[in-house]
Amino acid sequence: MATARTENPPSMVMGLRKQNGQLRGQQQKPITPQAGSSGFGSQSTKNTHIVQNVSQTPAVSQPPQNSGIRFGDDWKKALQLPPKDMRIKTSDVTATKGNEFEDYCLKRELLMGIFEMGWEKPSPIQEESIPIALSGRDILARAKNGTGKSGAYLIPLLERLDLKKDCIQAIVMVPTRELALQVSQICIQISKHMGGVKVMATTGGTNLRDDIMRLDETVHVVIATPGRILDLIKKGVAKVDRVQMMVMDEADKLLSLDFVVLIEEIISYLPKNRQILLYSATFPISVQKFMSKYLQKPYEINLMDELTLKGITQFYAYVTERQKVHCLNTLFSRLQINQSIIFCNSTQRVELLAKKITQLGYSCFYIHAKMMQEYRNRVFHDFRNGLCRNLVCTDLFTRGIDIQAVNVVINFDFPKNAETYLHRIGRSGRFGHLGLAINLITSEDRFNLKSIEDQLVTEIKPIPSTIDKSLYVAEYHSEVNSQDEGGRSDEQQ
Repeated sequence: MATARTENPPSMVMGLRKQNGQLRGQQQKPITPQAGSSGFGSQSTKNTHIVQNVSQTPAVSQPPQNSGIRFGDDWKKALQLPPKDMRIKTSDVTATKGNEFEDYCLKRELLMGIFEMGWEKPSPIQEESIPIALSGRDILARAKNGTGKSGAYLIPLLERLDLKKDCIQAIVMVPTRELALQVSQICIQISKHMGGVKVMATTGGTNLRDDIMRLDETVHVVIATPGRILDLIKKGVAKVDRVQMMVMDEADKLLSLDFVVLIEEIISYLPKNRQILLYSATFPISVQKFMSKYLQKPYEINLMDELTLKGITQFYAYVTERQKVHCLNTLFSRLQINQSIIFCNSTQRVELLAKKITQLGYSCFYIHAKMMQEYRNRVFHDFRNGLCRNLVCTDLFTRGIDIQAVNVVINFDFPKNAETYLHRIGRSGRFGHLGLAINLITSEDRFNLKSIEDQLVTEIKPIPSTIDKSLYVAEYHSEVNSQDEGGRSDEQQ
């Protein structure tokens, strides 16, 4: 279960120096996560940089654990359930029809994995998607960021696997390497009782020879970025002629000019009777063209009655470029930040801002697409585990990344378009929880601000002198409001 609270790190003496463009330093002990609460208080004044030269290769699932549960046993009593998350949740995830996971006639072993993730009941997108996907029909699903889309496709994907067949049966396409690692870990956790489901994550920036060797063994599910899986298919290593399901997570990005040619070529290698599932928060015209060409009578799901998450409160601060760092320092001192993600519009500004934040005395990581993959993996892993409070990044981190402890997103540089803004602020307020989005606006950004408000039909308010902690800090939520949550886990993505 993802961290809802991270304790202040122990005293650390760290250095900031350049090597291959990364922050490097001494590895620290992970912070112990506390479930069901949030909030650090004021920020730590200790500098923390953990980006080590450690290769983190995508994992293949481990042999299943022996549950020791026989037919007829009360199997639910033997489950190792995580602590319930008692934070308030919004109707983005609680407005369900009242269905249960058991209503879908799923394998008991799969249900065990689902419940041990802390997922008690399906979210709205899961209610709509799971039965249709189980029927074999193509799906075009549009739902908000952080409302359970990953679970909506992974559950039917795993249910339809035939473990007697030693071949690739499902491919999940994602646009970024970090999202591939995240989805593969969720898939491995859900399937751990199923008797040997083999899950492989393959992305660019990792050793191709390692991927080739893994594909010599049995692999049932591949989570991949388009370029790498296409390379493996062309080499004849990844045999996809028996794939029954292809999922496209963050489909709008995968069908952009950067990827669409690769995606179409990958589909040309799949069998004609394959099932294609598309999931995203935004669907531009390019998706409609793709749908009419490759999907067969798709079932369309649209849960976007409004575009922004209900739990995210949005503010803007009007500043000059020179005032931005000072404004950020003021926010750090006044906000109760659990973890924050700070967005810049270029890799150069990411590194410069990370250095400034460190000089101000706050713990900080940074990540962008020009970093070596091993460093990206380490930053992503350590930030998820709560080893640092602030992450400065480019739009690399806007897609699908689910870090439950993040309760504040800051646009240090305001984005140019509404789609990017929507995905950025969706990094907080995950799975119906509350979060804060703060935008630093210069005179050049004021027209973009109005345009994005109009396009998203949302309101971005001027920042008040004091921000009510109940808007974004879990421990300030009343017990009365939390009674309707259903107690589901944060990671139901």
